Amino acid sequence: MSIKLRLIIMNFLQFFVWGSWLITIGGYWFQTKQWSGTEFGAIFSTLAISSLFMPALSGIIADRWVNAEKLLGIFHIFGAVALFSIPMVDSPSLFFWVMLINMIFYMPTISLSITVAYSALKGEGMDVVKEYPPIRVFGTVGFIVAMWTVSLLEIETSAMQFYVASVASILLGVYSFSLPKCAISKHVKNTSVIDSLGLNAFSLFKDKKMALFFVFSMLLGASLQLTNMYGDTFIHDFKSIPEFANSIAVKYPAIIMSISQMSETLFILAIPFFLKQFGIKKVMLMSMFAWVLRFGLLGFGDPAGGLWMIVVSGIVYGMAFDFFNISGSLYVESQSSSEMRASAQGLFMMMTNGFGAFIGSFASGFVIDHFFKTTEGAFQWRGIWITFATYSLVVAVLFAILFKHKHNPEELQEIHH
Repeated sequence: MSIKLRLIIMNFLQFFVWGSWLITIGGYWFQTKQWSGTEFGAIFSTLAISSLFMPALSGIIADRWVNAEKLLGIFHIFGAVALFSIPMVDSPSLFFWVMLINMIFYMPTISLSITVAYSALKGEGMDVVKEYPPIRVFGTVGFIVAMWTVSLLEIETSAMQFYVASVASILLGVYSFSLPKCAISKHVKNTSVIDSLGLNAFSLFKDKKMALFFVFSMLLGASLQLTNMYGDTFIHDFKSIPEFANSIAVKYPAIIMSISQMSETLFILAIPFFLKQFGIKKVMLMSMFAWVLRFGLLGFGDPAGGLWMIVVSGIVYGMAFDFFNISGSLYVESQSSSEMRASAQGLFMMMTNGFGAFIGSFASGFVIDHFFKTTEGAFQWRGIWITFATYSLVVAVLFAILFKHKHNPEELQEIHH
């Protein structure tokens, strides 16, 4: 079996595990368990909490003591046990701790799988920049296939979704031990733990422009998980309205939501053109206004005559998600010295997936519970989505005014080389 095919299988399973439950957990939480939004926000904060320390910690372990492919396998096996345990949980507070354990093992596997892929491709003498992106696309394919699997099996509101994820996780855990060996770096053992954790990257906050950039990364990071948290539940809720109950979208919400992931694969390919033409600031602004449009369309859409709005919101998601994450990552790369580039990227991820997602998870749950639920406990979805759109608009306008950056094509050339 070729190394490319082996890495494609790894990436496919890596994101199949996540896609099996990330989008549909809301249906299980609200439709089956009927627990509160504030508690649901706490569940999604587990992703943020684990993102704050586990990727850096696992990087130290993989650099110093345990080969990355073995650590990848160990983490996925432990994660499979946590996922398998979730259906047995009957209280929101215990659910939080089991999910936190799951995310502590899952989140570092994203960076570990990248490390394994880079190491394997370099070991074969291949061009990583050229060969890795087409392999990584199969991760998104795995996420989409998982969503379709859960939807077509009609287990979106069932605990079975966690068993599907658990089986995929154990398969990947065992499979990881067959992947090419990632050698432990001998010189890293002499590196200080502070440098290994990437804490030296916090010196970037001394630069006013970079400090502003990281603050806005955090603010926009608060928006990133909202559609993951509530998109599937939003469509499920139409089941109680007779005119929408039998529509295709209500029967298979995860399939409709998977349009967002399909869109991602297309917008990834468009990024080089947009960056060259408009520069990083304008591309990031496009992303921010795309979030406004995404939430606004969901606010006025429905599974019947307004289905086109939900579909277009899914297409817009590709621009909203990819343009911010990838252009932001390139900006950090262009502004960081060579010795702290990896640490700076870790800081960018910490601000978006860590602090930003943490704030967004808790704040959205609190706001929905206190301002957008009827006395009977029903969601007021239009108000929810318009509030999210307004928040994103305020962030975009402030970014446009406060963040000063002139487009310099040579900056992008330096990154490329």
